[in-house]
Amino acid sequence: MKRMLAFLLIVVVTFGVIALTSPKFVRDINLGLDLKGGFEILYEAEPLIEGGKITPDALRQTARSLEERANATGVAEPEVTPEGTNRIRVKIAGVADEQEVRNMLKKPAELTFRSMRGCEPDEGYCKVELVGSDFKEGGASIYQNELSGYEISITLKDSKKFAEVTREVAKLPRSATDPAKDKNRLAIYLDEEQLSAPSVTFEINDTKASITGNYAREEAKKIADTINLGALPLKLKEKYTQSVGATLGLQSLEQTVFAGLIGTVLILIFMLAVYRLPGLIASISLIAFIWVLLLGFILMNATLTLPGIAAFILGIGMAVDANIITFERIKEEMRRGKSIMSSFKSGSRASLRTIMDANLTTIIAGAVLFSFGIGSVRGFAIILIMSTIVSIITNIGFSRLLLYMLIRSNIIKNPRFFGVKESEIRAL
Repeated sequence: MKRMLAFLLIVVVTFGVIALTSPKFVRDINLGLDLKGGFEILYEAEPLIEGGKITPDALRQTARSLEERANATGVAEPEVTPEGTNRIRVKIAGVADEQEVRNMLKKPAELTFRSMRGCEPDEGYCKVELVGSDFKEGGASIYQNELSGYEISITLKDSKKFAEVTREVAKLPRSATDPAKDKNRLAIYLDEEQLSAPSVTFEINDTKASITGNYAREEAKKIADTINLGALPLKLKEKYTQSVGATLGLQSLEQTVFAGLIGTVLILIFMLAVYRLPGLIASISLIAFIWVLLLGFILMNATLTLPGIAAFILGIGMAVDANIITFERIKEEMRRGKSIMSSFKSGSRASLRTIMDANLTTIIAGAVLFSFGIGSVRGFAIILIMSTIVSIITNIGFSRLLLYMLIRSNIIKNPRFFGVKESEIRAL
């Protein structure tokens, strides 16, 4: 009796939490461009240097860099697609400041170290000593100095090259009266903006360098983030920008959700009709599966697109499949004449490996899609992987726990509750 009460308590609490939180989850889900609307940019790519060529690899790398930059601005799941030999199309949904994102996407963000070696007095820092390719990707970070200001630390790829540059710069003359006129300075530029120009008095044989200036935290982080974005492999020129409405997307969303609801209801009816009591347990775990998946969307700040909805519905089918495999194995054990508890243990154990193998191959397929896909393909892959993991938790762990508690309560003793007729049971 205690186990039956515990079962009822778990079910009531589960449905209570789902009923209270689901409306908010649905409101908070981020919708993609095809559902929410946004804007679209078509770029035309040009070589960085005159006479250079645009290769397919450079075009793909530029597209990937644009996607990383869009993600860095807080945009979720941008769709960036190379087109033809020299064009890239960018689609972004739900952006508050369109101009800020556009500026960030095409900004060169080239970090250089410059000196006065061989420069005329009026040329300033004319010699470029180190360029963006000399710095480690993503190697910029911020730290707090002794004055409670913030500075930027950057990482170089080659300590020998940095040692050579600093050794030569340290040899340049210094002013005896005015330190500001010292020529032994290594100026740090972001594009054409000078960030700092520290004096170099000795050779630095290290891969670490600092950009000083006692910045505020927000300013230092912005500089570090801009450096980490790096330079684009190609120059980009906007051909056109247009806003994208969501009318068609919302119609597609309504139709897709309606079809998904009908499919889910039919699945629940089928499970109840064929598997009886286990079908009821499967229905409870399936509803919990959908709720946990929605929770995962919110926690990951994921963007839901039509391909993502397709992955969501596919995940529901996989979750049901896991229950069917388990219940069929349990019914097979009952037909052999075993007790309900013995059938449950044997059937659960026998089906576990099959279910885990199927889920593992799905996760691997999703990982491959995520690794090699872009835009909505990667979104589909993420939701597919997440739905598979959630299915393991709810439709293997949670479902079996509920069924175990019912069987242990000794209230369910008739095989008919599992869809097994007396005539089908063979004596051992």
